Amino acid sequence: MSKFTKEMVTDYADKLMIGLTEKETQMVLDEFEIIDQNIDVINRIPNIASVEPMSYCLDDFSYVLREDIVEESVPIEDLLANCDDASGDEVSVPKVVE
Repeated sequence: MSKFTKEMVTDYADKLMIGLTEKETQMVLDEFEIIDQNIDVINRIPNIASVEPMSYCLDDFSYVLREDIVEESVPIEDLLANCDDASGDEVSVPKVVE
């Protein structure tokens, strides 16, 4: 397998429309180098090619669903009493996105 190059990282970053600085590009290359080293360790395991892939790690997992219990909810007026600014049944919040 070929190693990731600075040009490859820059090309992928451009395609994803994320601008990477030289420092960020080097950080990505360093991380890929660590990933490559870990994959090399896995590939050195004897007979790894003959191991059947696992379809799901929790094949014997059983779901235990709880029983639905209908409970009384809190009246909306009590909930809105805790709000600083409410209009009708809606809570007004400060604008965070322009």
